[in-house]
Amino acid sequence: MLGLQAFFFYIFAFIAVGGALMVVLSRNPVHSVLFLILTFVASAGLFLLTGAEFLAMILIVVYVGAVAILFLFVVMMLDLDVGQLKQRAVQYAPFGAVIAVLLLAELIIAVSGGLADPAPMTMTTALPMAETGGLSNIEALGNVLYTRYILFFQLAGLILFVAMIGAIVLTLRHKENVRRQSIPDQVARNPATAIEIKKVESGRGI
Repeated sequence: MLGLQAFFFYIFAFIAVGGALMVVLSRNPVHSVLFLILTFVASAGLFLLTGAEFLAMILIVVYVGAVAILFLFVVMMLDLDVGQLKQRAVQYAPFGAVIAVLLLAELIIAVSGGLADPAPMTMTTALPMAETGGLSNIEALGNVLYTRYILFFQLAGLILFVAMIGAIVLTLRHKENVRRQSIPDQVARNPATAIEIKKVESGRGI
């Protein structure tokens, strides 16, 4: 059983790392979003292997079903110019290289762990996990999320709501000679204004 779990771990890990690399290396923004979705799915598989089924389902429902699809819609609706994006990428390449070096240094420090200072840490900032009392991890996480962290949970929802409004505003670009629907006019329609009767003479069109 352990060998099978390790086998699936390496498969999901390989897909997650490969998908993350393709998100950065893909030339087409739509392909980048699709590879991002693949990375989320592989990460959900890793969560399932560790027994965190709630986090796996949240990753699929929230990130794949909402955030990533929203990214895909925004990228397709904005009709991004890939050539212009490449020119801007070249301009910011030195700054990106500095960020990449810093992230690589952080990863090396995190992986090396206690090689530089093998002394065990005596202080911790994490709170001890309370006894679940036989509850599933979904019930236990819900009890903590909607009590101790309810404010942060509501703030996260508000941030996602603002991001959704921002995506809508970005896609509502006004173009010349393009009629846009007026919602107040549509709501105020009545039978008298909804139908216009024209008298057409015989043998002639409208």
